[in-house]
Amino acid sequence: MGQACPHSFFARAFLKPFCPITKKLFRKIFKIEVYGLDKVPRGSCIVASNHRSHLDPPVLNSVFDEPLRFLAKEELFRVPFLGPLLPHMGAVPVKRGSGDVEVLEISLELLRKGCKVCIFPEGTRANPGEFLKPKLGVGLLAVKSRKPVLPVYIHGTDMVLPRGKSFPSLGHPIKVVIGEPVVYHHEEESPRVYRQVAQDIMERIKCLSSSL
Repeated sequence: MGQACPHSFFARAFLKPFCPITKKLFRKIFKIEVYGLDKVPRGSCIVASNHRSHLDPPVLNSVFDEPLRFLAKEELFRVPFLGPLLPHMGAVPVKRGSGDVEVLEISLELLRKGCKVCIFPEGTRANPGEFLKPKLGVGLLAVKSRKPVLPVYIHGTDMVLPRGKSFPSLGHPIKVVIGEPVVYHHEEESPRVYRQVAQDIMERIKCLSSSL
């Protein structure tokens, strides 16, 4: 049995009891369909997903049984009402201008503690229907951690909550496709290897889009 990802007392006592109800309600409101849940590994892993909308993190959290850990900008933790809740919802603050090394160390520590860490390889939101070139970081994290990488493709969030909109337009279905996990065992650790792994992860995400 692997180590369980730690959560705050508030999250365990007050948020967790309502999670099954709120997740089910969220999926119903946003018409979320999920494919491949049986492929999610037990214990810690890297959830690597495409990114086209601010709606992507809550959509992913609504389909996974365990809360995912996201790295979020420190400024979000100062937003009234939302900010104080973010740590209990699995978000980890990252200071503006933090280097790749600091972010990597935070992510590796979460994985060692048994958490499922979600990362968007593209680094920012892509335009509707498009994919961006992956950043080197996801490859570096996959190689150094040697944890399973779970490719995920999200379809439809860019139509429900596109860039520039503050409120979602309900009605368009959202689909989440989960692929086979893969572990990257590379003896050599270099920027070249990290780029190759990052590109392989991105290609796996793209392939999932063709299954719809």
